[in-house]
Amino acid sequence: MVLIRPFLQSSLGILSARRFAGHGLQVHRDSPENNAKTSFTFTEESMKKIRAVIANYPEGHKSAAAIPVLDIAQRQNGWVSISVMNETARVLDMPRMRIYEVATFYTMFNRTPVGKYFIQVCGTTPCMLRGAESIIEALLKKLNVKMDETTPDGLFTVREVECLGACVNAPMVQINDDYYEDLTPDDISVIIDDLKAGRRPLPGPRSGRLASEPLGGPTSLSEPPKGPGFGLQAGL
Repeated sequence: MVLIRPFLQSSLGILSARRFAGHGLQVHRDSPENNAKTSFTFTEESMKKIRAVIANYPEGHKSAAAIPVLDIAQRQNGWVSISVMNETARVLDMPRMRIYEVATFYTMFNRTPVGKYFIQVCGTTPCMLRGAESIIEALLKKLNVKMDETTPDGLFTVREVECLGACVNAPMVQINDDYYEDLTPDDISVIIDDLKAGRRPLPGPRSGRLASEPLGGPTSLSEPPKGPGFGLQAGL
């Protein structure tokens, strides 16, 4: 702890601490919903996916499939409980501790239950400069929750996360597997209403652009390409 404290007091360390704080406990604590006696088994559909994943690796190296198999488990169960980790270790013939290490290191694995729609709001610098705070405020107000809370109906969980890799389309949120980009507070209200009504909002930018092209149109390569030999010396 003495060795870690100076790092945590740096600006980068504070960001790292905040990032991992939103991930849930790194140390397991038994609870009524999360204990080793809670039953979990993979469905046959999940096992088909697991067998297909394991087949990608050489014989004797099933442990390399730990991350994708944990992802399959999370998609089935909604989150990664201690029972989910234990069953994953059994299926992959791995020591339980090695699965615990993976599940507690990667922030994509939810160690606590989340809602049907898991809303991850990017709060890193590019998104913050483009209005992420207003998006967070609109979300929390619309859903009447605090950060890291789930709505009473179990539909929505909101969490602030670090970079989701869509900086050019900031501000943005990830809802389950979908990215919603170029957001305004009004966009958030429409997206939440659609989800409540059972509709899947169209993923992608909400500004009208297709992907990450300039909002004002192309700024280079705006003329037809020159023909063969353009710019070459006459002697060539």
